Amino acid sequence: MFCMKPNKITVLAASLAMAFALFAFTTFKNGSISGTVSPSAAATSAYVVSGMDTMRTNIQNGAFEIREVKPGTYKLVIEAIAPYKNFEKEGVVVKEKKTTDVGEITLQQ
Repeated sequence: MFCMKPNKITVLAASLAMAFALFAFTTFKNGSISGTVSPSAAATSAYVVSGMDTMRTNIQNGAFEIREVKPGTYKLVIEAIAPYKNFEKEGVVVKEKKTTDVGEITLQQ
């Protein structure tokens, strides 16, 4: 029977491949962003932006929750219905497995 001894490069390559595979399956536990809008009928949707990531949800009865948001810092935008103006809030921080409550947002005309 022919048996080959693995060389150092083969062992190193296999170790690196296993490390990358383990890293690929490491997942972050996403959080969420919630809040309310007043007046409740004055807004249609809420979305968050961070770099190239954008997530959106509809506002129902003045309330919203954007789920499965990766941990990080976002800009929150509330899309309003005229005569109300859109609302923006920078620096909304989402942490792993936590809900960030931005409270009540009062839209301006």
